[in-house]
This record gives sequence, structure tokens and C-alpha cells, in this order.
Amino acid sequence: MHKTLTFPDHLRLINERSAAFRAAVAAAPSLDLQVPTHPERTLFDLVQHVGMARRKSAAIVAAGPADAPPEKSAWDDGMGAPREREALLAWWTESVELLTSVLREAGPDRGCWTWWDDSPSPQTSGAWARRQVPEIAVYTYDVQLTGGAPQPIPEEIALDGFDDCQFTLCATTVAWPHEPAVVDYHATEGHSWRLRLSPDGAQVARLGAPAADKDSDTADASALGTASDLVLFFYSRIPLDSLKFEGDRRIFDQLAAWDPSV
Repeated sequence: MHKTLTFPDHLRLINERSAAFRAAVAAAPSLDLQVPTHPERTLFDLVQHVGMARRKSAAIVAAGPADAPPEKSAWDDGMGAPREREALLAWWTESVELLTSVLREAGPDRGCWTWWDDSPSPQTSGAWARRQVPEIAVYTYDVQLTGGAPQPIPEEIALDGFDDCQFTLCATTVAWPHEPAVVDYHATEGHSWRLRLSPDGAQVARLGAPAADKDSDTADASALGTASDLVLFFYSRIPLDSLKFEGDRRIFDQLAAWDPSV
């Protein structure tokens, strides 16, 4: 059965992955290293980008219900992140503390602007908290990879994170522009998801364990891997060949290229 994490869980995991992010930055040989998964960015650039995104998320939650995100001046003072490593690490910690402080004050049910308004995920501060966890986790992997020591995303984070990716980032009422298809994702930890793609959009459902799912053979394509690998594949950090996949490979390519917002 799928374990539903709570708002306090997400706050805890934001702090946990943020600490791992900081440790990986602190251990890297240089802030000028090119990030393999972001070749246009140095490690410094990545830290600044991820830190600014936490500050922007904090400003969105703090603003409460709105039809648009707040002006950039609400989260960016124009100074950027400091380039000296210790100051940069302190700036990162401050960015995360600002985020968690705003989330804690808001609680899980405050309405606020989101960019996923056509998905089943709520437009709340709690949904913003959940969304932070896989994002910081994947960026932590990027930093670790840059330093030469990438680590799998912890199971608790990866399972909840992939579930969030499906329901928040994949599910939509925008029409699927290709032939209808069914895609199954199976985590080796015993969780599975089904994505139905049709003119009605993309609909997501949780399934039982692969062996217990009697309808799993009807999928047009499926992928099996650890929850960590599913998340890393979803974020294009690792290729499909890193997973065990079956069926029509073109569907995964179509999914990767699809932008329902266009």
C-alpha cells in the first residue's frame, strides 16, 4: 500500500536533503567544476539557481492565494549568491531556512498560486512543500555527481517523489497529441503507477505490486527500477536503458518531448 507522507514529513525531508546538498557542495574540489547534468552551469551556478528557486517558492507561499506568482523583487534582491564557499554555504542554509519557516507558518492548507492548476494536486502550501523534496533530492544528486560520488535518492523520498511527479507533473487535462497509450511504472520496492494517455489528457492511478497487478500486461510500455532510478529517469538524469523496460520505446520519447503547457 502506498504510504502517504505528511506535511511534517515533507518539512523534515526538505531539511534532510538540503543538508546533504550542502555537504556535497562543501566536499566538492571546486565551485568552478562543470555540472555533468547541466553542462551550461558550474557548481556555483547550480547552487545559486537552486537557492534562488527555494527563495521564490517561499515568496509564493508567503503571498497566499493569487492569480500569478509575486514579482521577482519579492524573492531576488539582485545581489545574487556570494562566490566564496563558506559564504555561499551560509546563503544556501539561509535560503532553506526561509523556505521552511514560511511553510511552517503557513501550514499545509494555505491556498497559493501554483503552475500545476490542471493536475489533481492541490494549489496549497502543502503541495509546494511536497514538490520541494524531489527537486532538492535530484539537485543533490547533481552536486554529488559533480564531485564524483553520486548516491541513490533515499527510498522514502524517491517513492513519495515519483508519486508526486506523476500526479503533479504528468497528470493533466490537456489532450495527449499522439495515439492513446498506457504506461506502467514499477518500483522494485513494491509500488506501481499507471499513466493513461488519451485525448482526455493524462490520468494517473496507483497500482499494487507488479506481481499482484493482474492487469499489468495491458500496458503499451512499462519501466521497472528502483524508486530512485525512476525519479532520476523522470528528471532525465539517467537514460531509459538504466531501467528494465518493455513495450513501445517511442512512447517514452514522446512523453519526454511533450509539454502540455504549449
